[in-house]
Amino acid sequence: MTRIHFLAPGFPLAEFVAFFVILGLLELRFRERANELHNTNRKLQEMQAEFLLMSRELQESKARLEEAQRVAHVGYFIWDLKTDRVIWSDETFRIFGLKPQDEPIDLARVGEMMHPEDREFVFRTAEEAIRSGVQVDCEHRILRPTGEMRVVHSLGDLKKDSSGQPYQMFGTTQDITDRKRAEEALERSQFYLSEGQRLAHMGSWAASSLGVRGSGDLNIYWSDEVYKIFGLDPQNGPPNLEQYLAAVHPDDRASMAKSVRMMHEQRCGCDLTNRIVRPNGEVRYIRCVGVPLLEDGVFKGFVGTTMDVTEQELLTQELRRERAYLREAQCLTHAGSWAANFVTGQIFHLSDETVRMHGFDPSEGAIPFERFFNTVHPEDQPGVKAALESATRAGTDYDIEYRVCRANDGSIRFFRSLGHHNPSGEIGNYIGTTMDITEQKRAEQERERLRQLEADLAHTNRVNMLGELAAALAHEIKQPISAAITSANACLRWLAHDPPDLERARAAATRIEEDGNRAADVINRLRSFYKKGATPERRMLDVKDIVQEMTVLLRNEVVQHSITIHSELDANMPNILGDRVQLQQVFMNLMLNAIEAMKDTGGELTIRSGLSPEGELLISISDTGVGLPLKNLERIFDAFHTTKPQGTGMGLAITRSIVESHGGRIWATANQEAGATFHFTLPREAEAHA
Repeated sequence: MTRIHFLAPGFPLAEFVAFFVILGLLELRFRERANELHNTNRKLQEMQAEFLLMSRELQESKARLEEAQRVAHVGYFIWDLKTDRVIWSDETFRIFGLKPQDEPIDLARVGEMMHPEDREFVFRTAEEAIRSGVQVDCEHRILRPTGEMRVVHSLGDLKKDSSGQPYQMFGTTQDITDRKRAEEALERSQFYLSEGQRLAHMGSWAASSLGVRGSGDLNIYWSDEVYKIFGLDPQNGPPNLEQYLAAVHPDDRASMAKSVRMMHEQRCGCDLTNRIVRPNGEVRYIRCVGVPLLEDGVFKGFVGTTMDVTEQELLTQELRRERAYLREAQCLTHAGSWAANFVTGQIFHLSDETVRMHGFDPSEGAIPFERFFNTVHPEDQPGVKAALESATRAGTDYDIEYRVCRANDGSIRFFRSLGHHNPSGEIGNYIGTTMDITEQKRAEQERERLRQLEADLAHTNRVNMLGELAAALAHEIKQPISAAITSANACLRWLAHDPPDLERARAAATRIEEDGNRAADVINRLRSFYKKGATPERRMLDVKDIVQEMTVLLRNEVVQHSITIHSELDANMPNILGDRVQLQQVFMNLMLNAIEAMKDTGGELTIRSGLSPEGELLISISDTGVGLPLKNLERIFDAFHTTKPQGTGMGLAITRSIVESHGGRIWATANQEAGATFHFTLPREAEAHA
């Protein structure tokens, strides 16, 4: 083995050892530094990995922020106050309708995109915020390049330097157009709802409970219109149950309290109409409708409406009164109303009186059309059916009379039915009225019987007068007959001459003819005066002729009783339309009454004519006799009422009947000195009133 000597000759061992110790320490330090460098490198790698991770997370956060801004329509801006340059986020660009970019934009361009009406306000708000150091908060409109208008909400905070001077504003801009539109739509809806409630006098309410004892807090809501209906101030809030019931009319309060308790106990709704008394004392009718509110089967409270129905209620009450009056009037007059379609047989309306008139019970309910038609008398059914079918085809009104056999007792009644067709309605639709005219029919029959009896009595009265007129008639007829005989004898003498005197004979024959005609006229007037059953014949008459005829007929009577007849008739007296024989009887009755009143004392009978204030012909017949009775003066024209022992009491009654049938009237007055005057009027060119 060969030994290697590391030490040079003369090299000190201690230094050598020290060298190796130092070398060992250096190696150890180098190794430590190498380890530190390795650890540092490892940490750098870890830090690089962590940085990369943070970078990715930052990118993801930025992306999420951008997405959040896009979803929320919120962008940010950075405004450099010294350069008036603005940095926008991508969403801010999109809000303004621009393509995102990295470069800042000028504040002037931002101002150009603001709505002209809002531009001054926005910049003034920003300047005040910068001057006072407060946060910017404003809403304004912008105009996109396309012309679309949007509404934005901007917030901004100031950043200041070490000297306290603001140098930057950072803020957000949010597109709130959709929200504003929704708010405006909600405001419009609320306005329409409020206006609708105001116009309809209807408000809404809600309550978690009704305030009944033990039900908890009321928690009630009233719309403004409910406050108005009750006349209360919304500032005082909704009333509690006690206050609410105090506003109810005292007569309705107990029933309202009972209804509230029932709603609370049974969780049921309500539909009530009652009266309230406003604080000013005014009484109003309100209708309250409430329903329980359930969520998933759980009771949450009540919601409802309150309506002011005062006008409707008053109209309804008036309608009820009018219907009651109508029912009573129909019941009293036996007239019912109805509405039906004669083609389909559908009945739309039947008054109770109509149902009763046909013998049905109104409580039966709806009665088919056939049952009503079957009550028509079998003999009248074909005529009624034909009249209805004819009116329906022509679309015209109708007016018919017929008989019915009542359904309940079979009694026969006379009906008159009037139907009106509405041209704008369906074919066969008629409304009308049906009247029970049984009593009228019977009255007409009775009037006809009385008229016949009156005619018979008038004839009897005229026949009775014949005895009084016999002497006058004999004198009147004897005169023309005697004259005719005298003229006949003269005619024979003139014919017996040789040669015959034909001219004188012809003149005598002419006088015979005239006297014969005069006698025939007297007889004809007499026959027409007392002929029974003569049909009244109305024609234009000259009253002066009738007066003259009656004066001639009564000449013997007035001479016998020392009575003078004066006629003061207007020469221009108008003609009238009347029956000659009937008016002769009027003058005969009144003139005989005057003669009767003066037969023991004599006197004057005066006949005058003139015009009444109404323009009618006025005739007055006066006497100077005993005058009118002091008692029962108003009854002298009643039938069978007489002051003469031998009188029938029909003369003046018949006279009044004739005058009234001609459309006139008659009355009597006492004269100032003596006697009485009977007056009667006759319409000029009057129509006959049978």
